[in-house]
Amino acid sequence: MKIGILSSGGDCPGINATIRGVGKAAMTYGMEVIGVLDGFSGLMFNDYIQLDERQLSGILTLGGTILGTSREKPFKKKEGDLIADKPQMIKQNCAKMGIDCLVCVGGNGTQKTAAQLSGIGLNVVGIPKTIDNDVWGTDVTFGFDTAVNIATEAIDRLHSTANSHKRVMVIELMGHHAGWITLYAGIAGGGDVILIPELDYNINKVNEVLMERSRKGKPYSIVVVAEGIKTGKKEGMPAGAYIAEQIEKETKIETRVTVPGYTLRGGSPSPLDRIIATRMGTYAASLINQQDFGKMVALHHNEMTSVPLKEVGGKLRLVPHDHFLIKQAKRVGTFFG
Repeated sequence: MKIGILSSGGDCPGINATIRGVGKAAMTYGMEVIGVLDGFSGLMFNDYIQLDERQLSGILTLGGTILGTSREKPFKKKEGDLIADKPQMIKQNCAKMGIDCLVCVGGNGTQKTAAQLSGIGLNVVGIPKTIDNDVWGTDVTFGFDTAVNIATEAIDRLHSTANSHKRVMVIELMGHHAGWITLYAGIAGGGDVILIPELDYNINKVNEVLMERSRKGKPYSIVVVAEGIKTGKKEGMPAGAYIAEQIEKETKIETRVTVPGYTLRGGSPSPLDRIIATRMGTYAASLINQQDFGKMVALHHNEMTSVPLKEVGGKLRLVPHDHFLIKQAKRVGTFFG
């Protein structure tokens, strides 16, 4: 059996560990492994490399992806497309390359495309990847733990400068729709106010909380904000900048904003993410060996399992309003807007 592996969408710590897990495990089953370059684009242009023990050695700790990535969505037609029927071309090229099963490593968009490819007759196995932790069907995705670690360290460092200057420090973290990174890092970093897309907030109440802290002699505050929160009439203005502007204008407390941005997605994966990536990769190889296709690898209650790809596409795993961490954080005085 010959399998192809690709990574698609945004880069994320742990992709290389996953490629290694899939490839090395597949080889123990006697499979041949190729790496498709630059996501689904590589399938359209027969762009791939042979993967053997040499290519898979030493990549466990590497950030990024040795296969490259792109945001190509073959089922989404764009003006100016030179290829009339991308899905059909991909199907033909998979046959030319001799791919018996395609492993798609990526987030929500990638898993949706994987389900669509499965729908036109390709054998596909998906592996969920995103720092946002918002892929439906799995309790966790690799990349999330690394992002939380980096974000928490950033918040830790803000405490000292905020205290020195008696400021409010606003930190904006990644998460357009899901507030998982902001919730976890905000709690771990001792944020005083945490604002996530899933929960509505009132900026006046946020300001009241910050003023009350000041009146109680607390010289500084940390406000942790997800990039996807609503910004009222200032749509298009970055969330962190909007919140900082509103706080300083109404409270007269000096306020600064920090945006770690893409640093959350870069660098070496944490030990936990290396383990999750390896578990998911090796489990994907076992699914292929059993010819159990059309599935996405998932972690449920720390046990490896799989869910049908057709159930995953188009759904998001968001923070529930009654999540236990929100309840516990409120008990220690954290304000959620």
